[in-house]
Amino acid sequence: MNQARLRLATVTVAPFLLALAVQPAVLVVLGDRLPDSLATHFDLSGDADRAPTSRTAALVGTVLLFAGVGALWAGSALGSPLGARGPRWLTAGGWALSGLLGYALTATLFANLDATDSSAARFPPWRLGVAAAVGLVAAGVGLLLTRFVPEAGGEPAGDDGTARIDLADGELAGWSRRTGSGRLLATGLMTLVAGVFIAVVVGWRHGPGVFLIGLLLLVFASAHVSVDRHGLTVRMGALSWPRVRVPLDVIEAASSRRINAVADFGGWGYRIRHKRTGFVLCSGEAIVVRRTNGREFAVTVGDSATAAALLNTLVDRRRRS
Repeated sequence: MNQARLRLATVTVAPFLLALAVQPAVLVVLGDRLPDSLATHFDLSGDADRAPTSRTAALVGTVLLFAGVGALWAGSALGSPLGARGPRWLTAGGWALSGLLGYALTATLFANLDATDSSAARFPPWRLGVAAAVGLVAAGVGLLLTRFVPEAGGEPAGDDGTARIDLADGELAGWSRRTGSGRLLATGLMTLVAGVFIAVVVGWRHGPGVFLIGLLLLVFASAHVSVDRHGLTVRMGALSWPRVRVPLDVIEAASSRRINAVADFGGWGYRIRHKRTGFVLCSGEAIVVRRTNGREFAVTVGDSATAAALLNTLVDRRRRS
């Protein structure tokens, strides 16, 4: 693991480790002033509306929540492409989520403070607003800390569509790389966790829809881009589906070009514009393929100059054969 990824993972997992330390500490400090069973679910008026939870179960549930989500977030940060600002927004999202959940769970303990039994506990709705504010402040802290994470070294994008790679006759070559959007990944993860949270706090019938939206966001948050004898292939998400392929026989030329997601394609995701389409997850360097019919297909990915050069070489080889 290089230094950039190690620092990114450390900054990403830090708020979850902090929450893991704070929650048990608060529970121990307030232990004598808390009832044996805690109210953990409240209606919109702030009254406890479900069966209480034992302090041991509440502690175990909190530890599993922060440990599981923290591991998921750190794994996503390690697997996301470095460079640009994507992983930084992913880290900021983790800080926001841990801040929001950390405050909400701590406030739940204080709601049970000095209560004769769990039914006397109250969780005023305004505390949810404070939780959101804490999450925003935590996101700012996380974004600030990512300034200490060095940028990954990458190859500059060129604009020469005639670049080639020397290959001997019969020699095989391939290129592949992952690309992704840290913002979209963070949004998908937060939506996924929000779906579980809503299902537990509000009701099971309200959570699955939000959870499904989170899954869809995660599917389109990353892609695997490859160049080989079949052409240019983009496989989206962990399931490698849906898939877009541009065969060699329809490619006129390939180039590496810098793309502005908003100015050039009007946003992020799979975009369709006049005489061009693209899978755009961020602003930056991209492989741009010009088809024989004059249309262009672009995909934002690092080391695009190497991929474009290999594509041109493979296209030339196919023409000669």
